[in-house]
Amino acid sequence: MLAQAVESYLAVRRACGFELKSQGNLLRSFVIFSDARGQRHVCPETAIEWAGLARSVHQRARRLGQVIRFTQYVRAEDPSHQLPQAVFGSERRPRPIPYIFSQDDIQRLIQAASQTGYRSLRRQTYSTLFALLACTGLRVSEAIRLRFEDITPDGLVIRCSKFRKSRLVLLHETAKAGIERYLERRRPYAPFDDHILVSLRRKPLLLGDVETAFQTAVDKIGLPRGPGLPRPTPHSLRHTFAVRALEACPDGRDRITKHMVALSTYLGHGKVSDTYWYLETTPDLMKKIADRCENFFTGGRP
Repeated sequence: MLAQAVESYLAVRRACGFELKSQGNLLRSFVIFSDARGQRHVCPETAIEWAGLARSVHQRARRLGQVIRFTQYVRAEDPSHQLPQAVFGSERRPRPIPYIFSQDDIQRLIQAASQTGYRSLRRQTYSTLFALLACTGLRVSEAIRLRFEDITPDGLVIRCSKFRKSRLVLLHETAKAGIERYLERRRPYAPFDDHILVSLRRKPLLLGDVETAFQTAVDKIGLPRGPGLPRPTPHSLRHTFAVRALEACPDGRDRITKHMVALSTYLGHGKVSDTYWYLETTPDLMKKIADRCENFFTGGRP
């Protein structure tokens, strides 16, 4: 009974656009654990025991959270399932403070990538990639999956990315020119692969390779790093794009709302709250919000 209920639950949620790969594996593991104890319904004690097999408290909370959501679903038709309590706390970790690049840092990073490693296509590949991430706010996974057909006169088509959404990302003329310069050398290098960005193996880039190249460039330009400081990662270029876009937000409630929705759509966020998160994690933006609030409460215009 539990196994059938889990598959029904997964089918419904996947029909709503969720992939649920790891979540599905966890719930099937819970079913096997429950079946071994002869249980046909969700039992809180068994769920907590199963979740407690994980190594860390965060993993235990995550495992139990999956069972709780599943139980809420099956209880709608069968109240014999008992809802476990979240005894391991929240399964959500606090988001780390994002590292925000200055314009000069971005230029130096791209320059360092263009001078690091073999005197080959590798230099152009990573300098082009980092420049693309900085000027579009793409996720790294989206950029390395781009293919020739995704380049259109209107911009880049990001196909079935996170949350199974596709979107169009506009490109400035300078970005288009940069991609074309790279493709002039890249096409004859790997003619049988249609990915835009390729490695020296003539294959698509791997996330691990991007991380290594990025950290090498970061070390070369000497960005401040250490305990208590935000850590620069390739994803920091996306963070920086989002923050700069928010800094350019126009005045006026209606215009701000439209700006936030447009930016959220452009970045491919699942919900607009993911975009608003940048407001509360960036000191400069928080200062602007505080200044506006103070001005409003002292009789000025917001």
